[in-house]
Amino acid sequence: MADVLDQDDVDALLAAVGGAEQAEEVEDLFGESSQGIEHKEVTVYDFKRPERVSKDQMRALEGMHEAFARNFGASLSAFMRTIVEVKIVDTEQLTYNEFINSLPNPTCINVLSIRPWEGSVCLEISPLIIFPFIDRLLGGANVDSFIPQRPLTVIEQRLVSRIIERALKLLEDTWSSLGVENLELSESESNPHLIQMVAPNEVVVVITFELRFSGKSGTMSLCIPFATIEPVLEKLATQSWLSYRKKDHDVNYGYSVAKNLKGAKVNLRAFLAETAISMGQLMELKEGDIIQTEKPANSELIIQIEGKNKFAGRIGQFRGNRAIRITRLADPDERL
Repeated sequence: MADVLDQDDVDALLAAVGGAEQAEEVEDLFGESSQGIEHKEVTVYDFKRPERVSKDQMRALEGMHEAFARNFGASLSAFMRTIVEVKIVDTEQLTYNEFINSLPNPTCINVLSIRPWEGSVCLEISPLIIFPFIDRLLGGANVDSFIPQRPLTVIEQRLVSRIIERALKLLEDTWSSLGVENLELSESESNPHLIQMVAPNEVVVVITFELRFSGKSGTMSLCIPFATIEPVLEKLATQSWLSYRKKDHDVNYGYSVAKNLKGAKVNLRAFLAETAISMGQLMELKEGDIIQTEKPANSELIIQIEGKNKFAGRIGQFRGNRAIRITRLADPDERL
């Protein structure tokens, strides 16, 4: 049986706490140096808020959504017709009550249902960035504008829904490796306290993004309850995510860029022929005159895109309109 401390031993321990001169007595009592105790690494742990998602799984989630941030920024840039930067600024575990209390009121908060998972996630966009987005979509000037402290109107909500739709599509692609088949917008609110997805003390993973364009910035928060993501946590191993990330970069990101480029406008011109005449001849031209060129009448026309030879074709008509049928690729140095 271990020795029982008498009153003298207790007094010695209490005295050792108050001054460093008693270090030798503490060492005699416990058989080890108090200096060794001081240098031990101590990790703070909050028993009221346990970390239920491991650090490796948190890093995997952050890596997945880094790809989402890049793709979402590219999609918004095409939609807004200006450069929009999206990046992750924080990934943390909170209780649901802490997350809700950290949001402004009013704000733009949307509940997303996940199929075939059970449960929901929510996507919140700060008024600091959502109102500049709306102003941009409605043709407003690129100046600092007043941020109203009110809920979105019906028209504004319709405009914001087009932004949410783009986020949903990209989140579906991001989570496809976890078995997600469909994301749907099930509810939108301006008061975050009216959204009760889980119990207030339930642990949630919150991924915070920063959105920035034209000198304006704001945050977007993705809240994922632990109960929603728990069935697929084993799929968030770092090794499996590395292979997914490479596939996402090679396939999904390239597809997103190609999709956005499809809507870009380019200048296209078709040249019948080219020749050189004097200024005097040009001044004397009138209706009905013929300009002779070295190019035969049955030759193909050269089509230029942004000033560079791209295609060759033949002139004709299509449904009563002048048209050119492309016959082949043109040589970059081919004569007009």
